[in-house]
Order: sequence, then structure tokens, then C-alpha cells
Amino acid sequence: MTDATATETRKFEAEVAQVLHLVTHSLYSHKEIFLRELISNASDACDKLRFEAIASPGLLSGDAELHIDVSWDTAARTITIRDTGIGMSRDEVVANIGSIASSGTRRFLETLGSEQKADARLIGQFGVGFYSAFVVADRVTVLTRRAGEAPETGVKWESDGRGEYTLEPATLDQRGTTVVLHLKEGEDEFLDGWKLRALVRKYSDHVAFPIRMPREAPAQEDGDEAEADAAPEWETANDASALWTRPRSEISDEEYQNFYKSLGHDFNDAAAWSHNRVEGSQSFTTLLYLPSQPPFDLMMGGRDERKGLKLYIKRVFIMDAAEELLPHYLRFVRGVVDADDLPLNVSRELLQHNRQLERIRGACVKRVLDLIEKLSRDEPETFAAFIKAFGNTLKEGIVEDAGNRERIAKLLRFASTRGEGEAQTVSLDDYVGRMAEGQDAIWYVTADGYRAAAGSPQLEAFRARGIEVLLMSDRIDEWMLGHLREYAGKPLRHVAKGELPLDEAEKATQAEAAQAAAPLIERIKALLGERVEDVRVSARLTDSPACLALAEYEMAPHLARLLREAGQDVPGSKPVLEVNPRHPLLQKLLGEHDDARAGDLAHLLLEQAELAAGAPLVDPAAFVQRMNRLLAG
Repeated sequence: MTDATATETRKFEAEVAQVLHLVTHSLYSHKEIFLRELISNASDACDKLRFEAIASPGLLSGDAELHIDVSWDTAARTITIRDTGIGMSRDEVVANIGSIASSGTRRFLETLGSEQKADARLIGQFGVGFYSAFVVADRVTVLTRRAGEAPETGVKWESDGRGEYTLEPATLDQRGTTVVLHLKEGEDEFLDGWKLRALVRKYSDHVAFPIRMPREAPAQEDGDEAEADAAPEWETANDASALWTRPRSEISDEEYQNFYKSLGHDFNDAAAWSHNRVEGSQSFTTLLYLPSQPPFDLMMGGRDERKGLKLYIKRVFIMDAAEELLPHYLRFVRGVVDADDLPLNVSRELLQHNRQLERIRGACVKRVLDLIEKLSRDEPETFAAFIKAFGNTLKEGIVEDAGNRERIAKLLRFASTRGEGEAQTVSLDDYVGRMAEGQDAIWYVTADGYRAAAGSPQLEAFRARGIEVLLMSDRIDEWMLGHLREYAGKPLRHVAKGELPLDEAEKATQAEAAQAAAPLIERIKALLGERVEDVRVSARLTDSPACLALAEYEMAPHLARLLREAGQDVPGSKPVLEVNPRHPLLQKLLGEHDDARAGDLAHLLLEQAELAAGAPLVDPAAFVQRMNRLLAG
């Protein structure tokens, strides 16, 4: 056990030291963001105390008012942010400031380190907002005492941000936390009261606790010691009301955006938002935002990443990231839910089994999908950027949310053979609306990249017939398509799976081609032996010599490869090889009298088809040797 009365010097954990170095050397634009982050932390501390005081009213003894004070001292060149919130114990100081527990920290470091123009849009997203203080300060002092603890249990933390910090006991008469920033040379602009007030109004006007500032700058002229010792006269610098409780007609777009930036620790504007009040047997308010850019840990899957909505009950803060309010596939949404009808002592366990919360969750999902649909109709350019950022996350909803599967599918966008590159995408409605006469299915191909999908030999017959094919190249697509079997009454079919739909004349032509090529097919089967399940004449090919065909429920080769690389146990299967007897390579194989050279040709045909389908080569060295033998003549 550490002696709580001892003064000690500690080193930051390695990742904290990296964060500090990168923050102080890279976040050189929009330096004023430090004030937003520190006030946001102070607001969270007040929120947490208000919640804990529901069960333990004694925590508010001595000072029932929750507020945040921002002051400055021109002579000492300091800025002080003080709150009357929950405060911290010595162990909590070490845990919250001396280390970082976020699963996204490593990604944060990698991103910040690789981006020379990194700025304030990164800070805060990984719980490292406190360290933004070192953007403007060369020394930071923290004085804190946890609510309900004795004055002598206070803690003083101090660091210059260079790798170490000191901890020592402090006797503090008041609960809460005080952060003192000792400004660097050249940062005197933040010692201006007008400047600080403007920043509070810009970034923190929505904070639901009074942010107080002195009426006059506290720095005094020499000889005015008596006046300097007088307590400052405080005035509230922010609106100090929860923004979501105000009528929409009274809130400007700028206020909505500033609230989002503080809420989501984002420097970019939100793409869209929805603010609604539901009255009736169950009353609640929702304010939901769609970000314009994804957080860097969105697809990482860490269980302690920041996601979910802020939950309030009757304006009392309950939970910072209530994941129960939205399904996982909508984890990018930021916002607030304020309910009137949930018990104030609600816990995560109770949330998981609360019928009232289920109704709120359903309303939130509907609002979000409505918002995305409206964006797609009214602001196509903004929607295109949004779906590029969050489309893959939405695809998870096809699997997770069967009740909204059709609505989600309607929002997705895919590249297609009608487009001019990966950036030009179509909706499923677009596709269905221009289906060829007599076409009864939505055709698609999957691959592990756009070029691989667009160049797939399995598309040749479809192109020749003028049938559009969707090009799906995201890793999540195969998993999603296992659950999206149809759309608008049309089945979705993979171009490589099953038999192609042929009319009677085409069937007759195909049968004749198969009969004519029977000797060639038998020879290839004999040459490949156990390497293949079957060899047959293809109706899919017009230009390429060969391709793989898949059974109706068989996994695509590229997905099987990815799963094996991830350590998954994927059952093996022999491929079915389809060939184009009219191709010169097949004609050459038919006329080849040397069985060794014919064997090389047959194996190369199979391996080319496997490579085009995204499957790994069983024996790359043998493939190279075969190719060299044939090239050498």
C-alpha cells in the first residue's frame, strides 16, 4: 500500500508519455480547445456528484451548489478551472491522470503520430482531453478532494508534461477539483478576460452548470493588496441550461453544432441532428447527432471504447455511454436522452431489462433511420460522405436488426458494373428500377477489393447480356449477404453460384458446347485429379479461359482465406472449375500431345481461376515452375 501522506515522484505510463509528447508537439492549431476539454471534464464531475448525491445527500454538505469557476492571473500567468464536483482520491488521480485505460489509445497514438497536421479534432476522442492543457501550459497543477472525504485527504498533482509527475497530500477545505495552468511563453492571449469569455460562450455555453468568471480581471496593481485579497465578484458566463430542454425554435444551428462538438469531442460539424420531445404515457427528450467523420476506434471493437448516448433522468445525469439506448450498429450516433419516467437509481443491470427503456430505444432507432433517410433525400452530397464513412457499420444492422432490415438495405450504396469507378455507387432501389426485361434477381459479385470484383471473369456473360452486377468488395459484405436474401421481392444472387438462368435457345447451345467439349473436359479432369470437385463447360465466360463456380451456400474463396488468416477454422472444399473451350489456351491444351505440358497447362488454368477468385495458391513455387516451363517453350 502506498503511504497516503508521502510525497512521491512517479513516471507516467509509456502511452501517457507518448500522448503528452504528441499533444504538445502536434496539436498546434486551435489551441483554445484546451478550455473546452477542461470545462467538459469539470461538468462531468458535477454531473457525477449530482447523481451520487441522490443516494447519499451528505456528499453535498458544506456547498450544495454545483458550479465551475474560470479565472486568470495576469501577473502569475495562470488560468484556473475549478469545479465543485465529485473530486478524486489519491488512487483515482493516479488511475485517471497517470495512466490511460482506453482501448483506442494505441490507435490514437498511431494516427496522431502519422498525421503531421493533426489538430484538435483528435483530442478528447480517447479520453485524453485533460492532456490538452499541455498545449498551452508548461506546468499543470491539480488540487482535488473527493466529496464526502475529510479535508486532509486532498491530493496535489503536478507535472511539466515531460514524463514525470509528483503526488503529495494537501488539506483542502472544499471538495472538487482545481486545475491550474502555468502558461508557456507566447500564450498570453489566454490571459485576456474577454478572450476567455468568448471561448466559454463558443464552446461551453450549453453546459448545464453555471460557469462563473470574475467581473474584473483578478490581477491588481502594486499597492492594492487589500483589494487583491478581496473575494472576486463572480458572474455567470454561460447560458447554464441543458440545451436539449429548450424549444427547438430557440436554438440556433451554431448552438446545436457547438453542443455536438463538446458532446462528441469532435472538431468537425455534425452531418445532421434530430431534436424531439415525446409526451404521453411515457415522456422523454432525444437529441441525436450523425457525425460527419468516424472516430478512429469505430471499427476496432474494443469493449471499453466510448460509445452510446448520454442518459439523463429528469435532467439528472445517469450514464455517460448508455449502450442500451441504441443497437451496436448505430454506435457512431452521439447524443442525449432525457427520460421522465425511469427511476433515478437505475443501474446498467436494470436498464437491460426495462420495458420503458425498450420503448425509448425503439424511438431512438426510428429517429436515427429517419434522419439518415432525410439526409439521403435532401442533401445527397452530405449523405454520400456520410455513407462512405459509416456504410460498413450500417451493414451490421442487416444482421443485427431484422425488423429494420429493409429500411437499412435501402440506405446502403454499392459500386456496380454500370458505374465509372469505385466512387460512383447505386442504391438497391436504383438497381431494381433499371433491371433488364425478364431479369428476376439482383446479381452481385464479392471480392477483397474493387478491382478484383470489377475484373472478375464471372461477370463476362452478364456484361455481354447487358445485366448490371453489384460489385461488393468490403470484408463485411459476405457476412451481410448471408442475411440479406432478398430486397423488394427480388432475390440476391452471386454471379458465381449455381446455374445461370438461360432461355431455351441458350440451354440448347450450352448443351451442344458441352457435348462437343466432352473429350477436353475428360482430359482436364484426368490431369487435375483430386485437385477439383468437377470440371464443366462454362456459360459465364466469353473472354477468359476459366473461372471457379460455387455451390449455392458455399463460402467465397477470398472470405475463406481471410477467415483462415484470422485463425478461424474453415472447412476445406474442392473447387469446381468452369472452362471456355473456345479460348486459345483450351484449344492448345486439347492439341497438346505431351502429357507433362498438358498437365502444366491444366494446373495453370485452375490456379489462374483461384487467384482471380481470391483464393491462395496451394503451392506458389510449383505455380512459378510450371509457368517458367511453359514460357521457355
